[in-house]
Order: sequence, then structure tokens, then C-alpha cells
Amino acid sequence: MASRAQDADGGPSGSSTGGSTPKGPAGPIPAGLEQFYNQQPTWERCGSNQQCATIKVPLDYSKPAGKTIELRARKVLARDRVGRIGTLFINPGGPGGSGVEFAASAGFVLGSSLLRKFDVIGWDPRGVGQSTPVKCLDTEQLDKFIAADGSPDNEAEITELNDEAKTLADGCEQRSGELLPHVGTKDAARDIDVLRGIVGDAQLNYLGMSYGTFLGATYAELFPKNVGRVVLDGAVDPAKSSEENNIAQAKGFDTALDAFAEDCAQRQCRLGSSKDEVLAKVDKLINDSDATPLPGDGDRKVTQAIVVLGVIYPLYSQELWPRLEDAVVDGLDGKGARLLALADQYTERTSSGYENNQNEVIYAVNCVDRPDITSVAQAKSQEAKYKAASPRFGSFLLWGSLACANWPVKPEDKPHAIKAAGAKPIVVVGTTRDPATPYDWAVGLAGELESGVLITRDGDGHTGYKAGNPCVDGAVETYLLQGLAPTADIKC
Repeated sequence: MASRAQDADGGPSGSSTGGSTPKGPAGPIPAGLEQFYNQQPTWERCGSNQQCATIKVPLDYSKPAGKTIELRARKVLARDRVGRIGTLFINPGGPGGSGVEFAASAGFVLGSSLLRKFDVIGWDPRGVGQSTPVKCLDTEQLDKFIAADGSPDNEAEITELNDEAKTLADGCEQRSGELLPHVGTKDAARDIDVLRGIVGDAQLNYLGMSYGTFLGATYAELFPKNVGRVVLDGAVDPAKSSEENNIAQAKGFDTALDAFAEDCAQRQCRLGSSKDEVLAKVDKLINDSDATPLPGDGDRKVTQAIVVLGVIYPLYSQELWPRLEDAVVDGLDGKGARLLALADQYTERTSSGYENNQNEVIYAVNCVDRPDITSVAQAKSQEAKYKAASPRFGSFLLWGSLACANWPVKPEDKPHAIKAAGAKPIVVVGTTRDPATPYDWAVGLAGELESGVLITRDGDGHTGYKAGNPCVDGAVETYLLQGLAPTADIKC
């Protein structure tokens, strides 16, 4: 696996130092985009040591003189203004996660040494949240879509699920038809380079989590010479097809649930004294809820799809395992409120509706990024393969792609390895029992990148940085602060 010891110049990744944020642009400007790289946004106070601004970018990069859209960004100012290295751009994943909100939580998601030396910028990518947003469904429609049977057993259930998928696709086309062709990851990566130029950094320093790794790798493919210190944590493998990704993710959730069950059994928890006993009770809950939904909050029932979301969400963090145990115990006792609360936290739904549009953006981006299933017939033909790979979660991952079969915009790209030839070292972090981005994806991405180097975290939960492993945190921060990448793959 290719790797390099450090930045070629041994110093900051082309970033400016000094007591104030430099005014862009910096680095090369693609022809025709001068007005965007040269803009000087008004950064206004929006919190303690924080500033927010709105940036203009082209709706269509092939028509830069045409319509524009807005990106909303939040900057957390470096505490050490004199010793400031530059800007660290951060993305929480999704697609659909809010970088503005991620930056607002920078004190929790980043180490203090990074907060001292970097201005930290999180932005809502195109289509997301406070930027020009994708809009598709109202709360009632989205509730119905999310609760729909994700493992249809007969033609009637397949038809009902496909109708819900069509409702989503039609709603997105009706309310956001002009934006939909332009929310793919390549366009979002081009936006990053505009942001990099505006803040005055000649090269990009970046920490991307989950889907944010695909965004970061795509940036490196488009702008390899502009890559500074880039860390991709909880990696997506761009060479994998949608089918391969879905099956691998289903297996990843199985692996994470096995770890939960093993831990639960060792503690002689209320679900059993052996791993198999714990898993059997989880399976009973999932299977029984297919025919008999549980009562939820008085208005919404806890369908099988909600149960699955309520089981999956706590697998992202070991800290949530006690809540999963409580929710499963309650569910087996005929009470679904805890499961609904977990599912709502996963989908970011509150008593007044959904906090953001992530549940719509994830389809808007994924369906345009990569080919997926194109028909109900194709889904049926693949079901046996999915069920064989994961009897518990396979069907949900398969049928969850049905919206793409109805999507009004055709995919713009195909799976392929990203080499990013000529880029400085790119550090990839993978967690061995990551439920959402299986460890093999990190191995794959690090191997495909010409300058990739892999940090392996042996552990549970989604992503590895700031997950309680000093070895991972130290290696990541050493690279971002000093430009010193591991000289070879390391295991933590």
C-alpha cells in the first residue's frame, strides 16, 4: 500500500500563518469561475468565537455565468491567532449531514490542539439544510415513507413500498427539479475548492467522516495538486457498486449487533446470558413487528421499519448500547416508545417535525452519484443474494434503494477506484467493527489512493477519531498539525 512520510516541504500544507484570516483567493482558479473564487463573504458573529457567512457558487459548473445557489458556512476561529496554521474544513457525512451544525460542535468533535491552530469551517453542502436545500415531502409524507414496510413479503406490500418511493421521487422533482441534477458529490467537491480559495489556503486541509470520506476522495481526484492534509475517517470505497455497498453495510450491521449481543450476554443482561439468546430476542422483535406494529407516541405506530432503525442507530456508538437493551426489552413487552425515540434520533425527528432535510438529501445525492436498482423486477432478482448475505438486514438495504428506481435524474458517474495521483499523503481511518462503513472499505480506499496510508482502530462504533483511542487521535492530530503522516499503515 502506497504511503509517504510527510508533506514534501515538511511544513504547513500551503496554508498561510498569521494573526488574521487571509483574504482569498489562493491557488489556481479554474477558468470562468473567477467571480466565485474572488468573492469576499461577510463573516458575521453567530456564537462564541464563531462566524457565519453565505457563499455563492454556480448551480451548474458547466454554465458558470448562469444561475447561482448559496452555501451556508460556520467558522470557529483558531484560538492561537498568531500561530494559526490555516483552515481545517470538516464534514460529518450523510450525505445530508449539516456541516454548519458539525462546526457548532467543534469543541466536542475535535481535539483542543486542532482548535488552537486551525480556523475550523463546516458548511452545509449544496442541497443540505441552510444552503440552497432539496425539498421533497412534508412531515406527514416523510413519516409514512420512513415507516413503510422495508422487507415486503408479497406483491401488495411491494406495490405499497414502490408507491411511497414514487411519492418521494415525485416530490423532489416537483419542489427541487432544477437543483436535483446538480447535488452530486462531484459538484459538492467543486464547491469545496471555491471555499478553499476564498479563505486563502493554497491547499485544502480536511477531515471528512463517513460519506465525507467519499466527498474528500472525490475532491482529491478532481484537485490532486490542491490536497494538503486530508484525513478520511469511516471510509467509503468508491470502487464498490451500490449492490456491493448495500450488502457490505447489511453485514456491517450484523457484525456490530453481534458485538452488542456478546457484550450484553457477558454482563448477563436482561436479554440473555448467551450471544445467541440475545440475538434471538432481537430477531423475534423485528419479525413480530412485521405483522403487529407496536404502539409508539400515541399518533405514530412502531412498524417493523421503525424497529429496525431503532436497533441500527445505537450500533453507531457503544455508549448507546444500554438504550438498545432497554428498547428491545420494552419492545418484547409490547411497548414501542423507546424504539421510536431511537429511530427519531436517527432520522432527527422532533415533536414538531424533522429538524433538517437529511432523509431526502441522502436519496438526492446517492441516486445521482451511482447507478442503483432500476426497477422492482431487478430488486426481486437480487433479493435472494441480499438475504443470503444478511437474513436480518439484507432486505431492508435492498428495498431501501427503490427510490432510485423512480428517480427523475440519471446517475452521473460509475464506481471506480480513486487514485488521486500526485496528491500529498491522504490518511484513511477504519474501525474493525464499524456498522455503517465496514472496515474493508477503508482498506480498499487506502489501497486505491496513490498516497493512501491506513490507520486501523480495533473497536466498535462508527468512525475512529475521538472515539477514545489515543493511538488514533495522536496519529490524526500529528498529521493535521505537523504534516507528518504515518510512514506505513498502523494498527491501534
